[in-house]
Amino acid sequence: MIDPNISQENNEVEENVPQAEGEVAVIDKAEHERQATALKKHGSLKRNRIIANTAIYVGLTLISIVWLIPFVLIVFQSLRCEDFKGMVGYIFPQVWGFDNYVYLFTDTSFPQWYTNTFIIALFVAIFQTIFVLFTAYGLSRFRFRGRKLLMNIMLVLGMFPGFLTMIILYWVLKDFGLTQEGAVPGLILVSVASSGMGYYVAKGYLDTIPKSLDEAAMIDGATRFQVFYKIILPMAKPIVIYTILTAFMAPWGDYIFASYVAFGWTDSYNVAVGLYSWLTKEMISSRYTSFCAGGVCVAVPVTILFMCLQKYYVEGVTGGAVKG
Repeated sequence: MIDPNISQENNEVEENVPQAEGEVAVIDKAEHERQATALKKHGSLKRNRIIANTAIYVGLTLISIVWLIPFVLIVFQSLRCEDFKGMVGYIFPQVWGFDNYVYLFTDTSFPQWYTNTFIIALFVAIFQTIFVLFTAYGLSRFRFRGRKLLMNIMLVLGMFPGFLTMIILYWVLKDFGLTQEGAVPGLILVSVASSGMGYYVAKGYLDTIPKSLDEAAMIDGATRFQVFYKIILPMAKPIVIYTILTAFMAPWGDYIFASYVAFGWTDSYNVAVGLYSWLTKEMISSRYTSFCAGGVCVAVPVTILFMCLQKYYVEGVTGGAVKG
């Protein structure tokens, strides 16, 4: 005889099975709809990202073209080997060649100007990098009385443009014989003398290096200079290269103070002052193509140097901006 309770339980199970299957179907349908919505949203986001990236790349390409047009025009004019050396109304030369470069390095004072510029930029890059890194390391690692006041004073002084002191600097350099024929060492001295005040980015980068490394090395018997030279500098390679690049490029294109200190002494000109002296009404008609060749010779080395070290330059800027 069948127990009525068991029969009732079986009936309840049979009634609950369709209900459970219906609930599962509803859950599966909701999950499917959720996945479809997420997939649609992901596709929309991906499409929007592609559109945004395309717009950015197009904009950057247009900006690059606009930026490169003047340089391309200068290159074309430097390769123009026609009888008329002045400005013309067309872009592509009718006669191509390197005569302007040959003339530039054989019949003008450009090699002397180029040498002056390289000497100034090289010595400034070396000494300014040393002073900046020493100052940044001292302010980053040491705590002494007047530290905050010193940093604030240098910050305030750095807000004033350098050309405000041109007159007094000129007379100081003149008293020491560092103008006109002595303009090259004078320009080096002026650029290096106040370089320690440009410590901000380097100090910010050194602040990101843990001080525990210094302490561990000093416990092992290292001196402060050994810590700086053997531990900090290898880890601070990006900021070192950034400092070298900025220190080298500043005097490379300097015109205002360089023309003020040289003051008509042709042998002490740098390339910026020397090439600008050709842009007079009397000389532009005969040396315009040579002027363009000189501009190319000035731009190409710095451009190649910057492109080769761009990775470290960006790392130095971004790393130094973390702390101040």
